[in-house]
Amino acid sequence: MANEKLTLEEYFERMEELLDKARSTPFSSKKLIDSELMSQYLDEARINMPVEIKQAQDTQRDRQAILAQASKEADDIIRKAKEDAKKLVSQEAVIQQAADYAKQILAEADKQAADIIAQAKAKDKAIKDALSENLNKSLTEAVNILTKSLNDVETTRAAVAKINPDAPAEEEKAEEKTEEKKEKK
Repeated sequence: MANEKLTLEEYFERMEELLDKARSTPFSSKKLIDSELMSQYLDEARINMPVEIKQAQDTQRDRQAILAQASKEADDIIRKAKEDAKKLVSQEAVIQQAADYAKQILAEADKQAADIIAQAKAKDKAIKDALSENLNKSLTEAVNILTKSLNDVETTRAAVAKINPDAPAEEEKAEEKTEEKKEKK
């Protein structure tokens, strides 16, 4: 199993099989499963996660780091502007100039902070758009794979029915089981 590289869908199918085959606990709706095997499936699914999902997670972390850096820079600019304003105000000869300068620095700080925030929001939107596109692409691929698998199963079932036409009861049982799984979902 360790050398075997499966798709996420295959890991999900194995986990679902493990749950389906699990023994029920008497007098309850709970089931006993092999937690070691389930943990192994989960670990391998994480390891084999599509690159797009990992990239989206990295992009999300980058976005958070950019926003934190922008906020820190804005705070530093405002703090420095306030410090500069206090120094200038303390000088009697240039009180009016200091007030005007402080206002100018604060306006520039606000403008810079607004620019940094606007850039961060633009990057955030680009990140979200890329994440959405990648997830939609992955989900579309998953749907196509599952549809093909279902078609293959139905084709195989039809071939088996042609080979063994005297076994309609087995086919009906298989169809009932498939219907039960669909209803559970």
